[in-house]
Amino acid sequence: MKPSSAMKVETPNDENKPSTEDLILEAAEREFLRKGYAGARTVAIAEAAGVTHAMLHYYFRTKDKLFERILSRKVGLLRDIMLASVGDPRLPLFDKIRMTIEGHLDFIAANPDLPRFLVGEVFGQPERMVPMLNLLQTHAPLVVDSLQKQIDEYASRRECRRVDARMLILDIISLNIFSFMASPISGPLLGDLAMDSERFLAVRKRENVDTIMRKLKP
Repeated sequence: MKPSSAMKVETPNDENKPSTEDLILEAAEREFLRKGYAGARTVAIAEAAGVTHAMLHYYFRTKDKLFERILSRKVGLLRDIMLASVGDPRLPLFDKIRMTIEGHLDFIAANPDLPRFLVGEVFGQPERMVPMLNLLQTHAPLVVDSLQKQIDEYASRRECRRVDARMLILDIISLNIFSFMASPISGPLLGDLAMDSERFLAVRKRENVDTIMRKLKP
């Protein structure tokens, strides 16, 4: 099926502009994160993207396919963050851990609504999350195995404690995600720090790195 002239929005002069597909994906991400899968409407997504409803369906066919594309993009970004540090055999272990914590925190800071959205979807409609979980299961063993091997090597030289890499990654994810999931109720505790997102992020990076490093140090 070829797009009609009414659907053909990209031209040679549009190289520096977001593609129609990117505009739809950006609008869909906002809609899904704000309203969840059940509450999201493709009509609202099309309107926010500045395209017709027919054009949205031309690019993505169904709401399910659009949802899966959003999730796969996020998983891909997270995979790249993890592999850039944990998957790099040239990095010393403690640099690898620090970069993983900081990169993951930056990812969450750029997607602050994502953790609450995923938790809601996992418990509300777990079958819809199967494609994302399959993607994670494809990449997670590579990250865990690489990290465990290096931890064991350092531990054999008494340069770190021998810990379970799976638990270490879970600790990192828990510390980082809760920092943002708790934001609606942490304001009174944090005071003016809660109002300064850049300073809050810098403080959480230092605190979370220090917490994890204490677990690793012999």
